[in-house]
Amino acid sequence: MVSDILQYFNCLIPYGGRMSITISPKALGNSNFRNDHGVRLAYVVGGMVKAIGSKSIVERMARAKLLSFFGAGGLSASAIEEAVSGLAARLGTEFPWGVNFLHNFVLPEAEEAVVDILLHHDVRRVEASAFITPTPALARWRLLGLSVTSDGSIRRRHQVMAKLSRGEVAKCFLKPVEPGIVARLLSRGDINDEQAKLAEFVPLCDDIVVEADSGGHTDKRVALALFPVIRRQRDAIVQRFKPASSVRIGLAGGLGSPEAIAAAFMLGADFVMTGSINQATVEAGTSDLAKDMLQKVGPQDCDMAPAGDMFEIGTKIQVLRRGSMFAARGNRLYDLYRSLESLDQISQRERTEIEEKCMGRSLEEVWEETASYYARVAPNELQEAEVNPKKKMAMVFRWYFIHSNRLTLEGDPSKKSNFQIHCGPAMAACNAWLAGTALENWRERHVDDIADKLMNQASSHILDKVMTWGNKTIAGSSIVSPGKQY
Repeated sequence: MVSDILQYFNCLIPYGGRMSITISPKALGNSNFRNDHGVRLAYVVGGMVKAIGSKSIVERMARAKLLSFFGAGGLSASAIEEAVSGLAARLGTEFPWGVNFLHNFVLPEAEEAVVDILLHHDVRRVEASAFITPTPALARWRLLGLSVTSDGSIRRRHQVMAKLSRGEVAKCFLKPVEPGIVARLLSRGDINDEQAKLAEFVPLCDDIVVEADSGGHTDKRVALALFPVIRRQRDAIVQRFKPASSVRIGLAGGLGSPEAIAAAFMLGADFVMTGSINQATVEAGTSDLAKDMLQKVGPQDCDMAPAGDMFEIGTKIQVLRRGSMFAARGNRLYDLYRSLESLDQISQRERTEIEEKCMGRSLEEVWEETASYYARVAPNELQEAEVNPKKKMAMVFRWYFIHSNRLTLEGDPSKKSNFQIHCGPAMAACNAWLAGTALENWRERHVDDIADKLMNQASSHILDKVMTWGNKTIAGSSIVSPGKQY
């Protein structure tokens, strides 16, 4: 794109022409991405857990012909069913939308329930996130969408957008579903013979989101380093598995300003995804108080904390530190889990502090509520915890992460110190960008307006830089040689 504009610039000057060059935001990114998803911009709003990525976000984006994902992570099957059935009824398959498919590390069988809901309502897109390796549930949904068209090509009815930040995970999604998983699904009757055969010829995903320094689950990778690595990994796999060439590579994490969006496309991203900045919009499904806190975020106001859904293995999330003690308290719970073998080993002083400042109730009450839940949904897990004090401690501590999410959504000012708000540095960049404008207050921010504004100004930013380079070329700079292809 840049070389084309420079070439056009150079060919006009000898004739004394006056230039009138614009870059449409619709030209940014990969045209196949826009065509396949039926969207007007190569821009996506990622799903945010607990329906913070709300039905309102999805519907408003879809009607603006922009793609977003409902935040199904952390919701019960019944809540997901209610939300997805409503979206399917209002949007159908005519509009672009999808559902976040969050890997369930604790209860993998819960993924199967999500797949059943997706299939029942003919959902065409999922955003697969937090996966360490692809699971049979995700593979089942993907393969059930495969069929052969009249011209002999393979139709992918179910599109997977994989959000990841590790090379080994990217490899899994760039390749076909593992033969062992395919055989298992076929033996159970979950897929048919044709789908099992077609599995060999398609990658597990259609799009990869390279997730850099983001809010929520993140490895805090640097986008400028991570994106080229994953893209080259895709290109290397293509040498052995050509269908991987169709997988588009997008970028997320730290994208809260037009300059960052422009940089992503100049880096070669086929599309961009924004996340936590969309929490501070009218449509986001969180409390007004949480949005007020997000609107004040600065560059140094985030911190790392344990992820409740992957507590035992030490997975981290990035959260808002300013105004909340959640990060410090969550990290303290994880330190105790690592150093102790049971709840009984916690000192009385520490126990009192946990009960009063974190839980708001006794550890016994927390366990009663936790045990009641697992007795309904996963009795085997409960039985194991009854004989394994370390596991019981993990389950009690994980309750705090569920509790802190709930407090955030409720927005009680007296409980603000325990708010868990997923947030990265993009929020600070977004706030700085919108300061002094009509959108400074989150009550004036709408997700589709933010998308359009970011993409429009990103295209203008790219053009400004290209024109600057072009002017230097005309003045005799050695940056670009006239007429040479770059």
